[in-house]
Amino acid sequence: MNKKTTLFVRITNYIQGSILIKPGFTGAAVLLASCSGGSVTPDPTVVPVDTGMVQGALSKGVDSFKGIPYAAPPIGALRWRPPQAAAAWAGTRPATSFGHDCMQLEFAGDSTPISTTPSEDCLYLNVWRPANTATKKLPVMVWIYGGGYVNGGSSVPVYDGTQFAKQGVVFVSFNYRLGRFGFFAHPALSAENPTELHGNYGYMDQIAALQWVQRNIAAFGGDPANVTVAGESAGGESVHSLITSPLAKGLFQKAIDESGNGRVDQTYGRYVTQNAKGIGASGEELGTNFAQSVGITGNDATALAALRALSSNQVLAGLNLTNMGAQAGTTSAGPTTLGTQAGTFSAGPMIDGKLVVDDPAKLYAQGQYNHVSMLVGTNNLDLAFPVAATTKDAAYAIFSTQNLAAARAAFDPLGTASVDDVTAQIARVQLMHEPARFVARALTTQKDTVYLYRFSYVAQSVRNQVSGAVHAAELPYVFDTLTASYGSSVTSQDEQVAQITNAYWASFVKTGNPNGGGSPVWPVYDATRDGHIEITADGAATPLQSDPLKGQLDLVKPLNDQLMSN
Repeated sequence: MNKKTTLFVRITNYIQGSILIKPGFTGAAVLLASCSGGSVTPDPTVVPVDTGMVQGALSKGVDSFKGIPYAAPPIGALRWRPPQAAAAWAGTRPATSFGHDCMQLEFAGDSTPISTTPSEDCLYLNVWRPANTATKKLPVMVWIYGGGYVNGGSSVPVYDGTQFAKQGVVFVSFNYRLGRFGFFAHPALSAENPTELHGNYGYMDQIAALQWVQRNIAAFGGDPANVTVAGESAGGESVHSLITSPLAKGLFQKAIDESGNGRVDQTYGRYVTQNAKGIGASGEELGTNFAQSVGITGNDATALAALRALSSNQVLAGLNLTNMGAQAGTTSAGPTTLGTQAGTFSAGPMIDGKLVVDDPAKLYAQGQYNHVSMLVGTNNLDLAFPVAATTKDAAYAIFSTQNLAAARAAFDPLGTASVDDVTAQIARVQLMHEPARFVARALTTQKDTVYLYRFSYVAQSVRNQVSGAVHAAELPYVFDTLTASYGSSVTSQDEQVAQITNAYWASFVKTGNPNGGGSPVWPVYDATRDGHIEITADGAATPLQSDPLKGQLDLVKPLNDQLMSN
């Protein structure tokens, strides 16, 4: 048998799965081409990653790869452990279907429903890229879904990465553990492996996915030195936690936060373990409460084994966005009350001193973060947790007596707003609009480049149902996936807004500047003027050199400053 024949046999064995993939191996098709004089064309949908070969699918000029494991299934003994390395596989793994989204309880009315059966075995990611670009170094966007840390997943049709790929971006989405699977502490866990990270397993998954991107994205034509991490709602909060985490340093260069706060109540002052600085119950105390609720007592290995022996549904315990406040121990309206002793869920991230060092706002103010260029903003009718009031003046009382006239002028200049409208707007500015400005100002002060936006457009088919862009309403425009939300009701104006929005986001991913696509110039943020761009109700992209909500923002600022100091 001559050398060429021997090589061919080895390659054939490789294809049949008798030789395990080696990191960096460029694929059997490439070797076959080399030993046959280049007559065999490599399949562009077959890509090597560090655990094996994956084969995606080509459609309309875009290659997609779905359901690639980036870590081992976090089940059995790996429940409540940092993500472990994914196992290698032989042969070529099909990558044409999403992996399971992470364990959760779905609910009616979810605006971004998942399309898989949830499971604890869920640490998978997906890649979209322009076809025929495997040898190029394209910008990379990594998406983190929202859902209050209890719902959401990468299979959501709105999050399809096709349009970003058509814009010349390698787009990555992934799943991370949710609810008590992703954010959970217990004294027995802390004792099991004292040197490990504890509590924030969902964030650990996010870092593991970003590390996978660093190791593997070049094989898909992506540039690991030009990565933008992006997210909405809890995904936006996650972006702030990654920017301020020492463990995420060097994993990305740019960031996008859509309605992710970053200013107040990200950890609610909660620590994994009891701490004199902590507010309310610690993560371990809440975990102990949960264990006791299912009949498990003690803090030893026997208790931990019993916790890991619980079924997925027992751990889930009915938790989702509709009841997470109650399970976190909410005793009255508003997010700042989370964390009483009665709770059984941490409501999300906890301060552990290593991954989550402190609330992002405090670290931004101190300049203690991984410096990035940022695109940040909110929707005009974004999320709010209003505090009940019987009169408008009662609602304004939080601003103190000397600011009563200013509050009336800022929140109800015509005197025609209802009490509910006023309380909702105050809460919205406090939770969303003012925090976005705070983040923009904090990073700008540190010489980072920031672009601020407000999204106010409403799809024409639902204008008789909503008066503004509610929480998450921008998503199908950012992704240019309108039919996933509105089906056949999409209008030409809707499509135009989606094209403009998607192009701004893609340009930022490419260069750190959203401009360059022919749309109106988006001004870089200047704290002296609060310049930003608004995607208006009539579908225009309108640059603004000052903020029409400045009076409201300035009144709310001292309130959020006070919350930050607690």
